[in-house]
Amino acid sequence: MTQPAGLQAGGEVYASMIAKARALLPRLRERAARTEELRHLPPETERDLHDAGLFRMLQPARIGGAELDYVALVDCAELLGQADASVAWNLANLASHHWMLGMFEPRAQDLVWGRNPDTLIASSFIFPAGRATKVEGGYQLRGSWPFSSGVASCEWNMLASVVYSDDEADGIEYRIFLLPEADYKVLDTWNVAGLRGTGSCDVEIRDAFVPHHMTVAVGDLSGGPTPGSAVNPNPLYALPVFSLFPYVLSGVALGNAQACLDDYTEVARHRVSTYNRAKLSDFQSTQIKIAEASAKIDAARLIMRSVCLDAMEDARRGHIPDMATKTRYRRDGSFSVNLCTDAVSMLFAASGARGLFTSGVLQRQFRDAHAINSHLAFNFDAAGTNYGRVALGLPSENLTL
Repeated sequence: MTQPAGLQAGGEVYASMIAKARALLPRLRERAARTEELRHLPPETERDLHDAGLFRMLQPARIGGAELDYVALVDCAELLGQADASVAWNLANLASHHWMLGMFEPRAQDLVWGRNPDTLIASSFIFPAGRATKVEGGYQLRGSWPFSSGVASCEWNMLASVVYSDDEADGIEYRIFLLPEADYKVLDTWNVAGLRGTGSCDVEIRDAFVPHHMTVAVGDLSGGPTPGSAVNPNPLYALPVFSLFPYVLSGVALGNAQACLDDYTEVARHRVSTYNRAKLSDFQSTQIKIAEASAKIDAARLIMRSVCLDAMEDARRGHIPDMATKTRYRRDGSFSVNLCTDAVSMLFAASGARGLFTSGVLQRQFRDAHAINSHLAFNFDAAGTNYGRVALGLPSENLTL
């Protein structure tokens, strides 16, 4: 199936979405300190994102969504990340769940979007945090999940769990469960140093019944047709979800690093040394720092976007990536974010004591960069080890790929 040109990266709908995101940057910058103080998105920011249609960038067009190419997540998160990484993080997270819901059974899609196509869905994809057992018509689920970003704004939650069977021969299964907010309790645990405005609180379920059609097996999200394909035939909804998972959030690191570089360059143009009144712009070390940081950021952008564009092209051809390709996606996702973190750390160190003041944005950019990098999806040791295993002919250790 060929996607209409307006919905592809570079098309009119895509360009309009990017323009709307760019228009929000001044007011998001103005609210950044308040967002940190609140520890979640301000209501007016959430409304701005709704009004711009950004939450629905990957939602099926049949529901009224933009149904953009997957790379839109990287591009929009990069833009918003230049103003406030917490806003970009929540936007990308919550927008990606509309994409994932498009892969659930149509009954689940109709239930959620039939009530409100603008509804927001949180998540926590930490499988060992939950325990599910099969019962007639569905599953009984319990557990306690950390890091459910933006959960206070959401009416639904996608929670990952291991499904256990009484028959040991059946083994275990990884599955995603979609529940209404009445079925889980939000615990106010988000007191952190970075990404403070994301409201990534814990959620707890003591015992909830989840109908089978409100769940999807991880094996059905590994690339190719999904339970939602009958109503959402766009190749966007045939992408391998967890192989590409790093790119849901990688654009946040990219935008944050680009803003840090832009700010550092602007200051260096005019600042003089405290000790000898020499212009920083004349220092070779300053020039080299700008060159190195910009090279890392530009390389990261090329890696992130090329993976997303290549994956979409493969999906259009009906090609399902093999395990070597999937582990490369994960390797490149973590590596590119690590490049962004390195750039921010280098610029922070080069800024001297100026960067320590809480009245400036540099300290927030530094804290946010390392908070982003702490996500398991960006742990290069984990991604690199698994890539190396597969390259050497060993089985993948990541059971979600």
